[in-house]
Amino acid sequence: MPELPEVETVMRGLESVLTGQRISEVRLARNNLRFPFPPDFAKRIEGRLVLRLKRRAKYILAFLEGGEVLILHLGMSGRFTIIDAKGRLTGLGEFYDESVTAGAGSGPHDHVVFTREDGLRIVYTDPRRFGLMDLVGETGLEAHKLLAAIGVEPLGNEFDANYLAEAFRSKKAPLKAALLDQTLIAGLGNIYVCEALHRAGLSPRRRAQSLVKKNSYDPRLEELVRHIRAVLLEAIAAGGSTLRDFVHPKGEKGSFQQVFAVYDREGEKCPKRRCGGTIRRIVQSGRSTFYCPRCQK
Repeated sequence: MPELPEVETVMRGLESVLTGQRISEVRLARNNLRFPFPPDFAKRIEGRLVLRLKRRAKYILAFLEGGEVLILHLGMSGRFTIIDAKGRLTGLGEFYDESVTAGAGSGPHDHVVFTREDGLRIVYTDPRRFGLMDLVGETGLEAHKLLAAIGVEPLGNEFDANYLAEAFRSKKAPLKAALLDQTLIAGLGNIYVCEALHRAGLSPRRRAQSLVKKNSYDPRLEELVRHIRAVLLEAIAAGGSTLRDFVHPKGEKGSFQQVFAVYDREGEKCPKRRCGGTIRRIVQSGRSTFYCPRCQK
């Protein structure tokens, strides 16, 4: 599933072609994705100007003229493709093959097509249909069932060592599981938690509350916050990580996977100088965790 850097990258790509543009037509190839589309979905968007876009956790929010917000989630296999008025895909990436480009906009997995006034199309493709789209009034956005329980943004000002200390104080769960708890921290995912924990020298297996003292916290929480921010920002700058089928809306692949230190590196030597450890893979809560048992304590 795309994580925060991938969603941020997609949001920025959509932002470049939607902000300040009017949607003239919305075509639905089916009546649902993961959930049914809301009533009159297409009619409520058609003719509206897109005022701005932002990301919240792993959701993309498009603020529309008239006070409604389009909520988008990519699920596991969702992606957007931008097609110009002549039917050409802009910035065609190596991911796309002839069978995809030939039917872009009308393929078996092209479920939603947004068309601008100038004919440019933004096509949502989702083979597994785990993505979703919803519409909500802006005044009720924060209370929406998808967003109400989400924690702080890891790139925001609220995210610091003091916040983590309070969040972890009663957490007996493993550190990695606590960091993946979306009610605590918004948008953090498996890949980037593994990478940040390795940089911070913290074991994913230790209890989260072990980093909290009675009236203070372990100084390594400061390092963890710093490394989480750094990993996310570096991944965003690299356009995210392409593992299977994530691509930018314009077709380019992400490249952060080229500098993974531990993720998907099972059996390889730890890249930290003078460590000498070997990357190990374990399963936590049904998900793969990669770490170095020698330098992560």
